[in-house]
Amino acid sequence: MKKTELVFIPLPGPSHLISAVEAAKLLLQRDDRLSITFLIMTIPNNIFVDAYTQQISSDPNPNTSSLRIINLPNQDIAASDTFSFDLIDNQIPSIRNVLSELVQQSSAQIAGIVVDMFCTKFIDVADEFGLPSYVFCSSSASFLGVFSHLTSLKFEHNQDLTQYENSDAELSVPCMSIKVPAKVLPGEAVREGPLSDGAFDCFKRFSRIKGVLVNTFYELESYAIRSLSNGKAPKIYPIGPILNLNHQIGSSESDEADEIKKWLDLQPDSSVTFLCFGSRGTFEVPQLKEIACALERCGHGFLWSVRKPAPKGSMQVQLPTDYENLDDVLPQGFLERTKGRGKVIGWAPQMAVLSHPAVGGFVSHCGWNSILESVWCGVPVATFPLRAEQQLNAFQVVKESGMAEAIRVDYRSDSKADLVGWEEIEGVIQRLMGSSSGVREKVRKMHKESRLALEEGGSSYNTQISFVQDILNYFG
Repeated sequence: MKKTELVFIPLPGPSHLISAVEAAKLLLQRDDRLSITFLIMTIPNNIFVDAYTQQISSDPNPNTSSLRIINLPNQDIAASDTFSFDLIDNQIPSIRNVLSELVQQSSAQIAGIVVDMFCTKFIDVADEFGLPSYVFCSSSASFLGVFSHLTSLKFEHNQDLTQYENSDAELSVPCMSIKVPAKVLPGEAVREGPLSDGAFDCFKRFSRIKGVLVNTFYELESYAIRSLSNGKAPKIYPIGPILNLNHQIGSSESDEADEIKKWLDLQPDSSVTFLCFGSRGTFEVPQLKEIACALERCGHGFLWSVRKPAPKGSMQVQLPTDYENLDDVLPQGFLERTKGRGKVIGWAPQMAVLSHPAVGGFVSHCGWNSILESVWCGVPVATFPLRAEQQLNAFQVVKESGMAEAIRVDYRSDSKADLVGWEEIEGVIQRLMGSSSGVREKVRKMHKESRLALEEGGSSYNTQISFVQDILNYFG
């Protein structure tokens, strides 16, 4: 039986790459006529990408037997704010060469490419071979709708979006049921510069794609999905939540994971506040001390992931690391005074921690993957966004869906914002962990909906089948 092949081209960052691979696995489960090839952009000394792709290539799971990895040539690119876009530009010749070989030599019918939402320059290459293009959006449908709306304002209505930087204005956006404060718009959308230019260039190309796979599910973002599915191209496919469900705590060989599990096993159910801020989330020392003070005073158990920022100028390449001595950055005596009740760690196996029954609340940077993981595990969130679209995500879950408590919705780590004081943080943790928290029941309901969406007959299950059928039928 001749296979129909899709070619995925993700960004090599952890959140983008992992969710794209997990999405591909789900699609492969829906029809055995489909095969998927990943073209991986590699970077020298990127330990994560090398380890992860080796893990996928050696996975004995039958669901990955029709998934293969092709590593593109290394690109030695200088660290800068536009690192990702520079990497994409440099990889265009390699993408062209590989697609040419696949089209000429593959035993399967190449049915199209699926690119990360920030890799849409590659659709120009796909057009050269007459291949349809699709986008995988690892963020929310609301983010997709907001940035698409801003793209329209900028290019179709000639609006100067820099007027919204640090503005108190509120915008009416078709995909949101309430007005959106300018202060929660993605920073790249309201600032001038090459990073903004690169992001808008990506979204300008969306009119040329066939469809968008979105890491969400209908019940979570029904308003945004209906708005985006108004008959205009491209077609929207909500196929999530896309999660790495196989990463269970204790399955890792690391001593850290085992130690975390043993500590959580000793805590009462729903008693621990988990604080974790993503693969790039860090704070300066003064803010760390305010968080520590709040945790010491709140009285609840806590598990806190504290990471050391990457060296200045290397953020796009290097991830944060663990501190060698936490006493250097935390209040004097804090670790001793909270011993037993709290635990400060470096790296955290986030999904596995959220799945543990001892965890009752999650202080998060509000990356979209983290939002979905909290919903899947039924753990309510307190929002502490840092960058990118995290402020919009925080606004969405606090103000639109009412599923989270707000420490802040508009905090930005790259601005000279005032410190968020311990009193404010403590008060929100008390509400989050309280048995009468209004958000807890809403999260429990959406937790059930997230599981049903992926079951046979569920909204996302059916959408996955619909997408695969559209792919298989495209060339007749």
